[in-house]
Amino acid sequence: MDAEEPLNLVPLPGSDRPERAGFQAHGALPPDTPVQATLILRRRAPLPDDALTGQLTPQELGERYGASPEDVQLVTSTLKSLGVTIDEENAAERRVRVSGPVSVLARVFGTDLAEARPADAGADAPSFRQRTGGLSIPAELDGVVTAVLGLDDRPQARAHFRLTPAAAAATSYTPPQLGKVYDFPAGTDGSGQTIAIIELGGGYVQADLDTYFAGLGIPTPSVTAVGVDGAANVPGQDPNGADGEVMLDIEVAGALAPGASLLVYFAPNTDAGFLDAVSTAAHATPTPAAISISWGQSEDQWTAQARNAFDQALQDAAALGVTTTVAAGDDGSTDRASDGKAHVDFPASSPHALACGGTRLEANTSTGVVQSETVWNNGAGNGATGGGVSDVFALPTWQQNVGVPSGPGGTDAGGAANGPGGRGVPDVSAVADPQTGYQVRVDGKDLVIGGTSAVAPLWAALIARLAQSAGSRFGLVQPKLYDSIRAGQVAAGFRDITSGNNGVYAAGAGWDACTGLGVPDGTKLQSVL
Repeated sequence: MDAEEPLNLVPLPGSDRPERAGFQAHGALPPDTPVQATLILRRRAPLPDDALTGQLTPQELGERYGASPEDVQLVTSTLKSLGVTIDEENAAERRVRVSGPVSVLARVFGTDLAEARPADAGADAPSFRQRTGGLSIPAELDGVVTAVLGLDDRPQARAHFRLTPAAAAATSYTPPQLGKVYDFPAGTDGSGQTIAIIELGGGYVQADLDTYFAGLGIPTPSVTAVGVDGAANVPGQDPNGADGEVMLDIEVAGALAPGASLLVYFAPNTDAGFLDAVSTAAHATPTPAAISISWGQSEDQWTAQARNAFDQALQDAAALGVTTTVAAGDDGSTDRASDGKAHVDFPASSPHALACGGTRLEANTSTGVVQSETVWNNGAGNGATGGGVSDVFALPTWQQNVGVPSGPGGTDAGGAANGPGGRGVPDVSAVADPQTGYQVRVDGKDLVIGGTSAVAPLWAALIARLAQSAGSRFGLVQPKLYDSIRAGQVAAGFRDITSGNNGVYAAGAGWDACTGLGVPDGTKLQSVL
């Protein structure tokens, strides 16, 4: 086809990307700049709710609810004819990875791509691709392709952790001490289970892990790095940055479920990389008991197509028996938004994620006896647990009666009006205040780290140990955790947190938008599940 011949394109719903503060465009990219993107295809049949607590095999999920071979063929042949390179196609995951020069991909997807840098960065700072407005797709693919991700490769998410010099922490805990505080079930260590950990930067050093676990008297667990979309384990760049996140996640999950195998998925920090890592982890063999995610961004900082595609990847994970634990954010009820209004963090706000909030904990490290546990809130700028009401996702059936406050409405993934309230965040909690934080080792240094980033791997480890005990994975675990409780009632297997606030929302009896159902009593949860 003549490169100048106009293409027959149609708008891609949900792809509109508004101007984004903090970045400055520096002109068009050279036409031969290489670009990669991920396309998401429609399901061949809707995934029913009752599949989310079942355990389909990857083959069953792909054959029933993946992309049809006809759709994959149509997409790949259409794009090839337009000069796009097909790098990977996966019908079960409904993903097609494509690449080509910016001149081709911008034309095929109806957009302009500019070079951008952070507004406060110098000329030698790394540059990114940016776009504004909506995307289009070839008319033949209308309704078949539901998302085109990764054309804009500015960082999509931030890590939800807070660093404190070890000497400055008022109180701190090793993960095994927290296992005692939260009564992780005896006779379990996660053996036979896999925990997947998603990372969008940084890396780990094996020698640091060996030193850390030896100091706890625990054999170093099996840790394997998996690269996604060209990313890799790259440690040593900055112990105060992404390395801190990576080491925190591995050390918390590994110390609390030392028998489990840990797979650490490294992906680019883009909407495409984030989704590709989750999808790859969920469909891996063996299927993980849990996926731990400590990265996120305010709901309104995602395109609708990216949110919907990511939520569907979490649905796939649940249908395969995977429980995805996600940090709820570290910036209180505003989630760092500049408009002063309440926001929740995504992917924690997906109803198919187990959203993890944070507390401040004062406990006896030798006995595990709790003196006090309250909502984590250290005031403006010093961190507070995320939590609130989604204005994107509808109120799930299992939260109907727990007293989720009215939200601003919005639309669900299918575009239907939600009504007055949405999905409540978080579901569960554990200690996150860095002043009562986690003792970890990062790039040769002993640190104390907090943030809801630590809560996601803690809950992933607990899920792995409970799955070991039950002899099966749980998938979407919330229906069992909420189990028809009503507003003000304490759910079985939880210790309620009733004191404190995260800004707009205050803790109270039963579920609340600060700490969800509360913190775990692992042995009681073993009975519940």
